[in-house]
Amino acid sequence: MKLEHSAPAGIERASMQIIAAELAQKGIEIPPENRAVVLRAIHASADFDYADNLAFTPGAVQAGVAALQRGAAMVTDTNMALAGLSKPSLAKLGAQAVCYMADAAVAAEADRRATTRAAVSMERAMQEHPGAVVAVGNAPTALVRLTELMQQGARPALVVAVPVGFVNVVESKQQIFAACQALGVPCIAAMGRKGGSSVAAAIGNALLYTAADTLDPARRGWK
Repeated sequence: MKLEHSAPAGIERASMQIIAAELAQKGIEIPPENRAVVLRAIHASADFDYADNLAFTPGAVQAGVAALQRGAAMVTDTNMALAGLSKPSLAKLGAQAVCYMADAAVAAEADRRATTRAAVSMERAMQEHPGAVVAVGNAPTALVRLTELMQQGARPALVVAVPVGFVNVVESKQQIFAACQALGVPCIAAMGRKGGSSVAAAIGNALLYTAADTLDPARRGWK
């Protein structure tokens, strides 16, 4: 078997071309401002449902990109999503990415209150990084607590709500998307059951690459 592409940049470009071609075959048009996010989500999952189930508040992508260009932090709900974010792009933007799920103080507080570390980690995130881009790919309780914090005055720069699963997943995404609409907080949400840490990281990277002007892999130094 002869591989058509073997270099990272060529593989990525070919993948994006295939995705774009299949979207066109399906008659699906993605608004230009959302295109990088949708293509990255599909690229990470090989699942074209993201062309339909990703919901955006008006100007959500632009708000996230602008925040990152100002050096806003990115907060994730899993270390897996944190590991998947582009460190060179974060460095280029002078931004940082954090996850508090493994923090000892967060774990102790969650045990004391008989709640989840994900919920407490959102409290910590809003205390330390009030204008962060928050990407949740696993824990519905993170979205529930973040919704409550927004109702109490918290204003993240952007909420990426893409947890995966069967319990409280659909409801938590519907709840936070409605809250974001009501409160004027930008939001990108994968409606339904699908999502995950890999999708959260993919959307995060779409925002980072756009902010750093490195959507083309050659601009990231890839061969």
